Amino acid sequence: MTQNERVLRHLREVGTLTGAQAMQSYGIAHLASRISELRAAGVNIIGTTETAKNRYGETVRYMVYRLEE
Repeated sequence: MTQNERVLRHLREVGTLTGAQAMQSYGIAHLASRISELRAAGVNIIGTTETAKNRYGETVRYMVYRLEE
């Protein structure tokens, strides 16, 4: 199974995916590249920016991807 197939399966089964989840679960270091490839193949994927605090109390932003319904 390719990384793109894993990402697409995850989005279909779970609903959302972040870069940290992709790295931890699938060893995908560049999720944005896989998302770009899937979009180029015609898959409608929405990315929203979320904010949170990291372990040092700093505000960080990250993308959460989901399939467009």
